[in-house]
Amino acid sequence: MAVDRKVGSPASRLLLLTLAVGFLLASVIGWDVISTQMAKADAERRFEEQKQIEKELEVVIKEQKELEEKIASIDNRIAAIKKLRDEQKGPVAVLEAMRERISMVPGIYLQTIDQKGDVLEVKGNSPDESQVTQFGRSLEFSNGLFSNMNIETTREEVQNQMAATPVGGREAPKVNVVNFTIKMAYTPSTASTVNQAPMTVSSPGQTKPTAPAQVAKN
Repeated sequence: MAVDRKVGSPASRLLLLTLAVGFLLASVIGWDVISTQMAKADAERRFEEQKQIEKELEVVIKEQKELEEKIASIDNRIAAIKKLRDEQKGPVAVLEAMRERISMVPGIYLQTIDQKGDVLEVKGNSPDESQVTQFGRSLEFSNGLFSNMNIETTREEVQNQMAATPVGGREAPKVNVVNFTIKMAYTPSTASTVNQAPMTVSSPGQTKPTAPAQVAKN
């Protein structure tokens, strides 16, 4: 037949083969375009999800940073309160410790108690150098409140204020007085743990009243 002859001819076969290849190529290209668009849409969706997660993480990180700053601020306030409380306890503990030790060692007269940083300087006098030594030894037993003791003494002749006024214009008799300076490190943080009953230092004689000294803090 004529149709069979047209199909069977080489030109017809070539045309059909070209059409088939073109259809297959168009199908592959179409599928590639569709799959690429689908992959792009999926990638864009995941990108948006990641951006949303990143925003949420930024909010969480910001809240965490603010919380850490608040905690640090509270810790600083607590440390400042503890430091202030220790500083307030320090002078009270110093005066109490001095009062107790003076009551145990007669003949000790304090003039000044001066604080310079972590160093406490105590100045006074006594008619007997051994009493100064006993007083310094008693300060060493303070449960860590006082440490690194250094005692300096000098002798001086002064008029005896307790003696009767001499007649005939003569001068009052003089007595030897030992002036002392005690320098020591002092730690106010241990003030709350200082024993209220320090180690007893025995000394003969009766206790003489001593005027309370003032703590000067530089």
